[in-house]
Amino acid sequence: MTHLSKITVMGAFAISTALTALPAVSETLVFVSWMKDEPGYGDWWNEIIAEYEATHDGVDIEMTRVARDDYANAMFTMFAGGSPPDIVHLAAFEYQPFADEGWLEPLDAWIENSELDLTGWAGQGTCEWDGSTYCIMLLYTGYIMSFNEQMLADAGIDAAPATWDEFLTAARAITKDTDGDGLIDQYGIGLPTKGAGSVMHSMLNFVLDAGGAWTVDGEPTFNSPETIEGISRFKTIFVEKLSPPELGSGDVRQLFIEGRVGMTVDGPWVYNIVKGASDDIRPDLKLAKTPFSPPVGGTSNVLGMPSDLSDDKKQLVWEFIELATSEQFQQRFATLGSSPAPRPGLDYSEEIAKDPYFALFDAANTDAAAAGIDRLPKGLEIEFAEVSKIVLEETQRMLIEDLEPAEAGQRMQDRVLALK
Repeated sequence: MTHLSKITVMGAFAISTALTALPAVSETLVFVSWMKDEPGYGDWWNEIIAEYEATHDGVDIEMTRVARDDYANAMFTMFAGGSPPDIVHLAAFEYQPFADEGWLEPLDAWIENSELDLTGWAGQGTCEWDGSTYCIMLLYTGYIMSFNEQMLADAGIDAAPATWDEFLTAARAITKDTDGDGLIDQYGIGLPTKGAGSVMHSMLNFVLDAGGAWTVDGEPTFNSPETIEGISRFKTIFVEKLSPPELGSGDVRQLFIEGRVGMTVDGPWVYNIVKGASDDIRPDLKLAKTPFSPPVGGTSNVLGMPSDLSDDKKQLVWEFIELATSEQFQQRFATLGSSPAPRPGLDYSEEIAKDPYFALFDAANTDAAAAGIDRLPKGLEIEFAEVSKIVLEETQRMLIEDLEPAEAGQRMQDRVLALK
């Protein structure tokens, strides 16, 4: 339990009281989620619940919202207090300690005895922990590139860069002092140097393209030649002043939609941010396949069940999971969430007809999933918060003290190994 923090006794009592004061029905399944009432994903859950209750006479699903910032602590309190929700919804990066405590039901037998085929299911490998499957992946996203088409055209570049070399060349061409005051005011690339997770995920683009990885077979490889090459490419951007310094991921996105940064690499959520650009800039902002191969991919949230439920209740929860993972509701996931679903083989023709960029999102997901990529490094799941902080600190040290990338990679390696 050392990897999960605790919330106040009063907070725990309030949550427990809220979840136990439920209407009297033949059977109630308690479902806690941060997505309740969210546009898109919240609507998806509502449709599943309505269908489930319509086909399960006398079974009621009581969905309760807990804010995302409080979520892990609240779930810990419920599990530790012996009153977990019946339907377990967690972020992909936080379920592992719950499985480690024995609180989650291994789903292998349930999967084997059902018609659920997880072959090609995007990000599903992240749900495997200590030799068992503890969850079903609900959302997986591949990274894409956003770029300012007019900036590229002004620099004499007529197509989005498709390789690291083209990306670097374009960034150099775009970066300039536009008003002659001796200061750079237009940058080729926006990269974060603040926010532990943001820096680690951003640097992973360069590491993967160089043939590296944070871990191999669960063991840290921050000091491998390929990973060091990726770290070196990341450093090059700042040595050549191709990205503004001292930015968080939110700052990068803001500068991009303001027309002050020419290119970024981010998840598909950047599309909604682009829509917020001013009328004079928005037409120039485009999306394309990332120039890094394979693209970074990221698991998001998962579905599972507690291990201490009665057999009858486990059956009811599994039937809910089957419904959520069915072809019908995976298709609805894509439609309502405006994002490709993890289930393979779905028909996205309607989604693409409404928005051609949907095909780009699907291709990015497919490429990242096929390469088995996840922002969460295998073998470091429980230590991820500490690991990402180490990467941030050593990256900042490298940039401030102008250290060699090999030294930075070795320092990361030594500090990460000390955690294990």
